[in-house]
Amino acid sequence: MKDSAAPTGLPFMKMHGAGNDFVVIDQRGRRAVMTADLARALGDRNRGVGFDQLAEIVDADGADFGLVFWNSDGSQAGACGNATRCVSDYVMRGLGVDRVSLTTARGLLWAERLADGRVAVNMGPPQLDWQDIPLAHAVDSLHLPLPGDPVAVGMGNPHSVRFVPDAEAVDLVAVGPGHEHDPLFPQRTNVEFASLTGPDHLRMRVWERGTGITLACGSGACATAVAAHLRGLTGRHVVLDVDGGVLEVDWRDDGVWLTGPVARVFDGVLSPDYIAAHR
Repeated sequence: MKDSAAPTGLPFMKMHGAGNDFVVIDQRGRRAVMTADLARALGDRNRGVGFDQLAEIVDADGADFGLVFWNSDGSQAGACGNATRCVSDYVMRGLGVDRVSLTTARGLLWAERLADGRVAVNMGPPQLDWQDIPLAHAVDSLHLPLPGDPVAVGMGNPHSVRFVPDAEAVDLVAVGPGHEHDPLFPQRTNVEFASLTGPDHLRMRVWERGTGITLACGSGACATAVAAHLRGLTGRHVVLDVDGGVLEVDWRDDGVWLTGPVARVFDGVLSPDYIAAHR
């Protein structure tokens, strides 16, 4: 591939984890081509490919690979748990191993394939101090001074978790944007609504920062499980039913582990003309 993508086009993969879908571009050994305009164009489900997030695989010192994440509105995302799991599966298959190291904006992380085919990733420790999440000023992150008494948790990206009697009844389109753009979150926030459905079992729905409603959110599942434990609702190992499937979160001493299914749906090639029109 010369000069990024021209003249042969840019290969990509379409993947998903529990319905959380991604365009994945392997940029290792190549000059990066992604821009906010191109990411936004690719995220359009009518005029592009469509995705919840785009993941670029890049070279990384001291790790098997690195990841850079983009939202469908062209903004960058600091973390994406399900995309990390999907890409880790792809890299593990390429290397013929069941465990890999990777870097994101959070630093060095580890992922592994389980015997049942699911993939787990250590998303690192949760960020609970207000300045690390980040919040605009000092408040009690376990009880934010906002409607719904949310919990703020950082997982490399900010989350606002609200516990409600019935997550199914929440109108995400009506309430999600207002919470995402609340001034308390200077970098905007992902918004989760969760209800307890059994011992250590939650139903979670999500409005993702820069994307909107998604069928699953890996970092959101981690944040919700952490918040539920801190509120005394669950233990540290939680099963979450999301719109697209089932995720498991285990908050261990070494970090928050996210486990779930992965799928590689199809491969494609972006045309040189399309890339040139949106750079």
